[in-house]
Amino acid sequence: MDLPSFIWLWRIAAWSMGLSLTTYCLLAASGGFLYYARSHNPAPTQATTQPITQSGEAVAQGSPNALPNTPGLASAALNRPAWLRPTHYILGGILVLLVLLLLGIGVVGTLGEYGGLGHSVHLPAGLTVVALTLASAWCASRISPQRPWARKAHLTINGILLVAFITVTATGWSVVQKYL
Repeated sequence: MDLPSFIWLWRIAAWSMGLSLTTYCLLAASGGFLYYARSHNPAPTQATTQPITQSGEAVAQGSPNALPNTPGLASAALNRPAWLRPTHYILGGILVLLVLLLLGIGVVGTLGEYGGLGHSVHLPAGLTVVALTLASAWCASRISPQRPWARKAHLTINGILLVAFITVTATGWSVVQKYL
């Protein structure tokens, strides 16, 4: 094809990839904090609503050993900030959009430069990242107490996605060197 230079397209791709990796790291950090807060914060049950003693043990209502104005054991646990979960969802949505943008740039740029696809292992690596990102987002939308498999699948997919991101970064570097 006789098209103008695609250098502007590769700049957008480079920024998008950098932002994708940054977003992935922010998702890992916020997800780690969500996991930590969940694992260190007992579910609200009868035990968490009972008054506690100075040593942190639950006691019966009205006990003379109860501390005044103690809301229960949950107050001693780590509470996550209210903004963290929505921020995690928003970052996940941004990652999906960035990965889809990268897919579009890769297809348009490769077709424009070579007139066809499949000139390197970057294509299957990129398609793997797209599929894993979409699968992770789908699993995230299914996470609930009724679907315990969804959280485990989400975390497993994200671990595999890390390896896929490393692979697509390495293969992408070699592809960009061809164009420059």
